[in-house]
Amino acid sequence: MEYASNRMSIGPKDVLQLKRPTNGFLCSQSEDRRGIEFIRFLITDESNKRNFFEIDNESRLNDQMEFDYESFSNGDCYRSIKYTFGEDILRLPALATRLTFKVGDQAIDSFRMIERHYFKKELIKNYDFSFGFCIPGSVNTWEAIYDVPPLSENLIQQMIEHPYETVSDTFYFVGDDLIIHNKSKYRYIPRADGLVVAELGTNNKQRHGSVIPQLESNIEILRELSIMECGVSSDQLSDDSSCL
Repeated sequence: MEYASNRMSIGPKDVLQLKRPTNGFLCSQSEDRRGIEFIRFLITDESNKRNFFEIDNESRLNDQMEFDYESFSNGDCYRSIKYTFGEDILRLPALATRLTFKVGDQAIDSFRMIERHYFKKELIKNYDFSFGFCIPGSVNTWEAIYDVPPLSENLIQQMIEHPYETVSDTFYFVGDDLIIHNKSKYRYIPRADGLVVAELGTNNKQRHGSVIPQLESNIEILRELSIMECGVSSDQLSDDSSCL
């Protein structure tokens, strides 16, 4: 598979113009990750700190998640995760995430994450967080709060009735360079108790909830928590160029 990074540079402005999910990945797994390694990811209810999902780089897949073998071949399936959550996660006013990551032997001047959420291929939520400077060899914790506008009961019901049609693209940048692209799909099931949490760190806490009215969470993972990096096919790029 050929990736977009072989043909053009993808920057934050490009992904912020996307109107629908990408067909594949916008950078390859061999992309320069600047020595960044994801260690742990957690998702909680911001109001009561209840954990919904947690994984670290020694964890194995559980009944809440699976690799998307149907959509991607080779190693790309490890960068696309299918999640199952209880419907109650859709009704929370805010979710908190914590990402713990390690930096390689070079300083990181600016580490930024942009996450785009879609339902039935329509953009419903955008999140944009920046971590800032990271010293070489450091282990850092990145806390973020996702403010979630209320979802209508009709929309919640549609999301329950259409599993895996709620999706997200998560892009990580160092400066203007895209270094990691992960994908997630979500299935929501009727039950009183089921939220997701992914564990991350705590040096930098941010709140965000931009207004494309709807959706939650930063439910994505990391490459075994370290398995998932970046990529997109050349035929996808021509496909996705219409989204820019």
